[in-house]
Amino acid sequence: MKLVLAFYGTRGDVEPGLAIGRELMRRGHDVQMAIPPDLIPSAERVGLTAVAYGPENDAWLGATSDFWKRFFRNFWSIRELKKLLRESREPGTKAWAEMSTTLTSLAAGADLLMTGLSYEELALNVAECHEIPLATLLWFPIRANGYLIPNLPAPLIRSAMRASEWVVWQSVKTVQGVQRRELGLKKATGTAPQRIAERRWLEIQGYDEVCFPGLAAEWAKWDGQRPFVGTLTLESPTAADEEVAAWIAAGTPPIFFGFGSIPVESPAETLRMIAAVCAQLGERALVGAGWSDFSNVPHFDHVKVVGAVNFATIFPLCRAVVHHGGAGTTAASLRAGIPTLILWMADVQFVWGTVVKRLKVGTARRFSTTNERKLHADLRTILGPGYAVRAREIGSRMTRPADSVATAADLVEEFARRSVRV
Repeated sequence: MKLVLAFYGTRGDVEPGLAIGRELMRRGHDVQMAIPPDLIPSAERVGLTAVAYGPENDAWLGATSDFWKRFFRNFWSIRELKKLLRESREPGTKAWAEMSTTLTSLAAGADLLMTGLSYEELALNVAECHEIPLATLLWFPIRANGYLIPNLPAPLIRSAMRASEWVVWQSVKTVQGVQRRELGLKKATGTAPQRIAERRWLEIQGYDEVCFPGLAAEWAKWDGQRPFVGTLTLESPTAADEEVAAWIAAGTPPIFFGFGSIPVESPAETLRMIAAVCAQLGERALVGAGWSDFSNVPHFDHVKVVGAVNFATIFPLCRAVVHHGGAGTTAASLRAGIPTLILWMADVQFVWGTVVKRLKVGTARRFSTTNERKLHADLRTILGPGYAVRAREIGSRMTRPADSVATAADLVEEFARRSVRV
């Protein structure tokens, strides 16, 4: 079968698509990837063929980061929030037509089109144009439900999520309308989630059911349309793994600090804070730079700064993990069975912060409100024995990466074959 996988975003957004794409290719399918141009080397390293899809991440990441930094200072001003949202989405909106042309051409003659969350509406329109099935891969419960955030009434959460779907729909309504006219399609009458649900298209939940107790029961009415498979990851080794593992083995297990794809404003000040707190606690620190520039920062004997490492290899060697709350990083820390502190910067990261608190394997707070005193208190909390015990228990219940990828590939194959038969 010819399968086209379109995934846009940072590494954390695209890697699940690469993981399932590699498995489908291994099974003998013709797999074509559409991903951001700066991530094409990541696809090529695992043997996948990829075309450029949308702008490089630098074109929008700064604007999105600014949106979330300013959001919490202006959340009471609807006019200001609309302005900030428009600015953060502008690079993507401008690229919409070119991305549609790319994906429409790539999907010609395909048996199935698969997409991640970003540009879901665009991919949906292309699937309609070619009359092929669409499968979605989602790495948190984005579809309306009552279990996204604990301690809030379920009806309130569902209403808020439906309102969010409507806001997204309104923000892309114009550009999507232009795309549909160019593809010869009728005007869309509902949000992307509504239209996908109506068609009974596959919506793979790329995270573990254990993270959201009660969600599976609420979605049972969809009769397998929203299956949980666990987090999909490549777990690719890096050149630094062996050297980092040796550094860890030479002393006490460190606390890992990682910052993902949203750069921190002041790497030097952040590192000083980490070094000071770890010195007070008698701990070593392993700092994963992510997309932040830690090249000109102070040196501390008990702190090691590294670039990319394989979380599956390094996290189990650590005492705890502190990170930004990305879905893949959260899953890796949960799988490692060690306590987690999430210092979130954006909305989805906040959701994963609530997960670790609900599971009682760690805690969370907004990164911009973190200081030396608060970081010290949070680390003292999660380093307590109770958190370690619960983290090991949750870790034993997480789906193994190989099983996650195999299950997701099985679902895609069966969905494509069933759709062809229909």
